[in-house]
Amino acid sequence: MKALVTLTIAGAMTLGGPATVGTATATERTAVASDSVTPLEVVNLGLTTREAMNVQCGLREYNGYTGAIDGLLGPESWKAFQGLLQARYGYTGAIDGIVGPGTISALQRALQQYFEYDGAIDGIAGPQTTAAFKRAAADAAQYC
Repeated sequence: MKALVTLTIAGAMTLGGPATVGTATATERTAVASDSVTPLEVVNLGLTTREAMNVQCGLREYNGYTGAIDGLLGPESWKAFQGLLQARYGYTGAIDGIVGPGTISALQRALQQYFEYDGAIDGIAGPQTTAAFKRAAADAAQYC
C-alpha cells in the first residue's frame, strides 16, 4: 500500500511554472522556438536529480506519466502530479504544471498522510515539506 501511496504522491507533485513557492528553488531554462522565447521551469523542491528521477518513475508506474525520466521536475512532471493531487488531496487549481500554493497545500496533505509531514498545510514549501518530499522520493526508488 505504501508503494501505491508513494506513486500517488509522486503523481500529485505537479510543480513547475513561473512561481517559486516558499523556500523551493527553481531553475529556469529557456527554449527558443522561432522568434519567441518560452521559459520552462524546473522545481525539484530540494530533491537531488536522482530523487526527482524516483518521483518520475513513480509517476510513470501509477499515473501514466510519459515524459522524460531526467530528474528535472518540470511542467509535465507537475501536471501529472497535479492530476493526482486533484483526485485525492483537494487540489482545485488548473492542471497546468505551475507550482503554486494550492499545489503545495495538496502535496502537504499527501505528505502528512503518508510521509510524516507534521507542519502546517500552508502552501509554503519549507524545510518540513522538502524533508517529507525526500522521504516520498526515497520510497518511490523501487519503481526505477
